[in-house]
Amino acid sequence: MASRRALKLVCGIAGASAALVAADLHGYLGDTGSGISPRNWPVFGVLRAAQPPPAHPAQKVSPSGNGWDYNWDKRDPNAVMNSVKRREKEMSDNLSTELETKKPKATRNIILIRHSQYNVKGESDKDRFLTSLGREQAELTGQRLAALGLKYDIMVHSSMTRATETANIISKHLLDVEKVSCDLLREGSPIEPVPPAGQWKPESVYHEEGARIEAAFRRYIHRADVKQKEDSYEIIVCHANVIRYFVCRALQFPPEGWLRMGLNHGSITWLYVRPSGRVGLRMLGDTGFMPPEKLTRS
Repeated sequence: MASRRALKLVCGIAGASAALVAADLHGYLGDTGSGISPRNWPVFGVLRAAQPPPAHPAQKVSPSGNGWDYNWDKRDPNAVMNSVKRREKEMSDNLSTELETKKPKATRNIILIRHSQYNVKGESDKDRFLTSLGREQAELTGQRLAALGLKYDIMVHSSMTRATETANIISKHLLDVEKVSCDLLREGSPIEPVPPAGQWKPESVYHEEGARIEAAFRRYIHRADVKQKEDSYEIIVCHANVIRYFVCRALQFPPEGWLRMGLNHGSITWLYVRPSGRVGLRMLGDTGFMPPEKLTRS
């Protein structure tokens, strides 16, 4: 007991506890002469209970085995050059020089905005306009984008009413940014979700809408062109399903998992694509710039 008090005085309670465990493990405490082994002291029972159990081999997380596909957008310079050489049936002595001229130099930042709250009772697209709260949300999103101080190159938006109105409100805060409408970005069901959703849809819906949304992904999510010299910041205003699918595809996650994520109205999702083809997610569904009472999802 005297040795325990000395340890506490020198090392403090936490330090003494650690020292006791170490001493016990190495057998330094020996026998106290009282007939009671130090291993049976109550303190050791408490300390051992606080220690995490040793990891079992079966509990370790193993890699999936799926490597990163650097040619996911079919723009990898190595793949492009090899294809050209195969067609020409010749090899250049200056292949490394040619490759260097084909490599992108800039990073593309793609900022995906979900439209704001809208009238869900509308029977047609033109009747699904923004609510008064939705217009407030769009104002807040526009203010946030402006506050980031980035040099935006373009704003592309879905041609659906709710996305168009959201883009128009945001653009008031980004006066010099060109706006472009695109039908490919309209809402839809990209692929049958896993696990299945409660609402069943025929396979033809996923076949048609999925092809369109995949076409939108291929048009807008890829590495920079070799002619692009500076990093770019592009805004896409569209829909939750489209954004979630884009995120899964860009990060090479199973695309059927898109419905496992949720996005608030007016939220900001930020993907970036490096010249090498590596993709990262800087933020997903950020609405921290909105007051809690302004947050909505469906």
